[in-house]
Amino acid sequence: MKIIDIENWKRKEHFEFFSKLANPSFGITTEVDCTIAYEEAKSKERSFFAHYFHKSMIAVNTVEELKLRLVDDKVVLFDTIDAGTTISREDGTFGFIYVPFSPDFEIFNKELQREINEVQNSTGLRLKNEDLTLGLIRHSTLPWSHFSALLNPSNLDNKDTVPKIVFGKFAIREGKKYLPVAIEAHHGLADGLHITQYLNKFQKELNKTI
Repeated sequence: MKIIDIENWKRKEHFEFFSKLANPSFGITTEVDCTIAYEEAKSKERSFFAHYFHKSMIAVNTVEELKLRLVDDKVVLFDTIDAGTTISREDGTFGFIYVPFSPDFEIFNKELQREINEVQNSTGLRLKNEDLTLGLIRHSTLPWSHFSALLNPSNLDNKDTVPKIVFGKFAIREGKKYLPVAIEAHHGLADGLHITQYLNKFQKELNKTI
């Protein structure tokens, strides 16, 4: 973890300007081509969700601006960003999970499946896991619908610097599968350039075969 020297930081004015807003968050909704990733997951008998979730976390951890957080009024760069997401239950509710990031899929997936099992055998939101660390990305998945826009709940806290990523149900067009992705970040810490860097890296990861 590294504390950023704001006075000598290239984003000093950007950070100070956007941090004064009641809601400094900005975001976009787009699609990624998940055709290869879907086939790769199925060929290896992996959960498609686990497969692309891990790819997303690999991408997040390559973009420095998505690893910045506001901690006790200091801008901090985390060495590694972990994963938080929602997991649905058969009764229509959901719970939060927390998964430490590992570049190794098997290690990441082992912890992911353990957390999923805990959600399925519990009730409520499991908020204690969501509050473990600021060094995470909040993910959610809307597997029932393909969306082209999305609005996240917010308490308009301009000190909330944890990005949010939401995935939807993939759509099939001309034989290819397209996964909707909505991503939101604090504009004092990141710009559209950095969200694009994440999306480009995510797409490259989705296109990889083993």
